[in-house]
Amino acid sequence: MKFSFAATLLMTAALVIAPVQAEDQPNTNLTTASYEAAPEALKIWVTGRAGTGDPVHWVSAGGVFAYPSGEKLFGLIGMDSSTVIWPEKSGEEIIHLTRKTFAYTDKDTGKVITEYNGKKVEPIAYPYQLIRYRLENDLIYGDVEQGVGKNIRTIKATNGIPFRKMGNTYVYNASVWLDFPLPSGNQYQAWENYDFFMHPEGSVDEPHQMSWQRYGKLPAWAGGQTVITHLYSWRVESADDIPANIRDWVAKEKPMWLTPPASLEEVRDLQNEKAGAGWSG
Repeated sequence: MKFSFAATLLMTAALVIAPVQAEDQPNTNLTTASYEAAPEALKIWVTGRAGTGDPVHWVSAGGVFAYPSGEKLFGLIGMDSSTVIWPEKSGEEIIHLTRKTFAYTDKDTGKVITEYNGKKVEPIAYPYQLIRYRLENDLIYGDVEQGVGKNIRTIKATNGIPFRKMGNTYVYNASVWLDFPLPSGNQYQAWENYDFFMHPEGSVDEPHQMSWQRYGKLPAWAGGQTVITHLYSWRVESADDIPANIRDWVAKEKPMWLTPPASLEEVRDLQNEKAGAGWSG
């Protein structure tokens, strides 16, 4: 398993369920006890992140900038596909199933780069992330499980996601402070910040929006220098609505990423490397 500079891109990147199927599969019926008992702020967060049963997609575009000069080094595009499992019992953790992929682009042409200064450039590709949400003391916590084989890791949420209402809009702020050892023996350190804006349905053309910033190092192929990365993200309801440059690249290079994991069983297969998709970036 290899970790990219986006060792979490945690939330860039949940939800509805059909009459109760197996509890390890998404469904499309919001009548479970857990959904009915969930406070409004938690419902809006989860439904905003992963929809209402059918797959939804968060698409992103932005850039990578040298620090402290601000010189643009690369562009960055990508997307995640998500769905959700609302448990039958009230009080149990909500499960968000997602996978995400991102590609560096030429800062001038916008084309995806596959080589830089004679070195191969791999896209960032997470075959799955399993996020467990809970609400405690007016904070939303999301523990992220990812990795394969011996390198399965759970990144425990320690600070929680605060939220507030600005008019009719819910604003969720997730700051992620990363400091952990990598399989290579190096230490991974970075700061990432996610600001989600969940507007009432119908109030704007796209009510689900996010701005993401990261302070940390580039991958070795790019020189490993400290940079600032910034992405704008928004949600689309179907693969047909993904911007053409992102959709065409994913369809050609990472077609599995156009849909989220279908169930916990698929996640376990990916963890056991049975599903044929590795981690890169």
